[in-house]
Amino acid sequence: MKLAITYLIIINIIATILFCADKRRAKKDKRRIPESILHLFELMGGIFSVIFLMFTIRHKNQKMSYKLISFIILALWIFFIAVAIYNYC
Repeated sequence: MKLAITYLIIINIIATILFCADKRRAKKDKRRIPESILHLFELMGGIFSVIFLMFTIRHKNQKMSYKLISFIILALWIFFIAVAIYNYC
């Protein structure tokens, strides 16, 4: 269990760094981080920080296609966590 929590903390830190870097690059009109890379890190578990950042730093929150995929990934993670907790108890 500690390993899973440590993994989620690390992957969320990495996702935060990537998401904030993409925001910085967007402001400076520089080459952006591809959405597929951002979604990959969301899928790997970084979705929790990305959803939070989407609304706090107001990045990618206007793009419906990005939000839709992100919320689907969030729903999958919530489902998997619920199943894991149910099986653990």
